[in-house]
Amino acid sequence: MTSEHGHPSRIGWRLPAFYCPFDEQLIHPKADELEQRAVEWLDSFALYPDATERAWGLATRSADFTSRIIPYGDVELMLLFVEWNYWAFAVDDWQNAGSAASRSADIADHAVRLARTLEIPRPGMLPAGRHTAALEDLAARTRTALSPYQLRRFTEGTRDWLLGEGWQTSNSERGVMPSLNDFAAVRMSINGTGFTLAWCEAANGIHVPPDEMYAAPVRALTDAAGFIVGCDNDIFSYNKEDHQEPWEQNLINVVAQELDCTPAQALPAAVAIRDRAMTLFITLREQLARKAGKELGRYLVALGHWLAGNVQYHNVAPRYASPRNRHELPVDGASYGITWRDTPSDPSIEPLPVPALAWWWQQLED
Repeated sequence: MTSEHGHPSRIGWRLPAFYCPFDEQLIHPKADELEQRAVEWLDSFALYPDATERAWGLATRSADFTSRIIPYGDVELMLLFVEWNYWAFAVDDWQNAGSAASRSADIADHAVRLARTLEIPRPGMLPAGRHTAALEDLAARTRTALSPYQLRRFTEGTRDWLLGEGWQTSNSERGVMPSLNDFAAVRMSINGTGFTLAWCEAANGIHVPPDEMYAAPVRALTDAAGFIVGCDNDIFSYNKEDHQEPWEQNLINVVAQELDCTPAQALPAAVAIRDRAMTLFITLREQLARKAGKELGRYLVALGHWLAGNVQYHNVAPRYASPRNRHELPVDGASYGITWRDTPSDPSIEPLPVPALAWWWQQLED
């Protein structure tokens, strides 16, 4: 791991070992092709104003992310998802920059306009510019590529992501660090769980019948996966965001508030929460797999790919491993050098003492 510059890390650069009993080494064989084609698309819209912004935009390594969480998917649908990820990272960075005085209003307004642009061909709700042109191109190609049900899954997921981002921004404006319960209830929305899984399903050709997809045990498993991914993102991105005032709303800072301790002291407790959720995910997934039909079974496998690929991606993405608040440009080859563990840091199989998550454990059979 490249040494940090400027202020020291509150949690350090050596992260705790990750518990993730899935194959973390999978990657799509067309990953390099996807990256090349996506960058050509980005450059065709001149999405970045200068070379520095372009370097940090590409440091998100969206093709690597997509290729790790969807290691066997359809290339053309994956390309759309890669491009959406580049675009979404740009939106996320915009939401986390600038004056807080009008951010909630700006984000709410932008969210409504963006959502309708996905659903309606050229509604004329966004100002002219390269970002709008890129969005309209993506939206048009997405409406053509996805089935009506897949498109609905994607637009609902996008709305949920934007709703979570808006909630988080409103907390920042009010100077509120949410409670662990409130944060846990919304973390999978902030993370864009539905946004991502819509593409995992589409690119893998997975078609789980609605009555199965929205059954309580599958919903609980999906939420648990989104929560775990969000926790991992909070751990990997902590050093990228530790310059912000007020402090970033992430699992570590939320736990630090809950326990009245420093972020470094909160890190093991945060990992324990994440690992307890992973234990629940594994148990519930095994339970569902015993009775699952073909499509649901494939969905369960895809969730495991998402969890494992997400960790491996964050480990080597320059956006996280050589963060912008400490480096003028991304550092090629930067890595957290993570290690793995075979057992959870907290071996308890009891429900987490978080009311908003308790219903996950209620889906387990006696």
